[in-house]
Amino acid sequence: MSSPSKRREMDLMKLMMSDYKVDMINDGMQEFYVHFHGPTESLYHGGVWKIRVELPDAYPYKSPSIGFINKIYHPNVDEMSGSVCLDVINQTWSPMFDLVNVFEVFLPQLLLYPNPSDPLNGEAAALMMRDRAAYDLRVKEFCQKYAKPEDVGAAAPEDKSSDEELSEAEYDSADDAVAGPVDP
Repeated sequence: MSSPSKRREMDLMKLMMSDYKVDMINDGMQEFYVHFHGPTESLYHGGVWKIRVELPDAYPYKSPSIGFINKIYHPNVDEMSGSVCLDVINQTWSPMFDLVNVFEVFLPQLLLYPNPSDPLNGEAAALMMRDRAAYDLRVKEFCQKYAKPEDVGAAAPEDKSSDEELSEAEYDSADDAVAGPVDP
């Protein structure tokens, strides 16, 4: 096993052993999703995003590719693709960094300190510079609309999906509630 493969495996295991939920995309260890919670002290607090991570063959010598799957309103995240404009990841990556750094340092810093002067989402950048209160409200609206735990598949197991069939008891009680009691 080559050194980059060992490092990839070690970093992924370290990420899985931390507090992050990791879903593998394939059998390999190069593509996976990570459930990321917005930082406590930010506008994104309470939001949960599914982040797609792709590790290049040359990882850790080349940076991972990071993208938001569910929508986020942020000047440095492309609204359509979810691509992240993050200098540390894209330009100043070092093999000294690992995947835990991405989720504990880099992404929280991105959400805490957006850079509207280098935008991927021009509308968000313009609104942030023009009307900070309106920008803050829009961020919160996006969090409530697109970044709920169920939006990343983290819903509680007892939740029923709309296509599940009702049990006979639930079906009968649902009829009673709509039609009312039977007249004698």
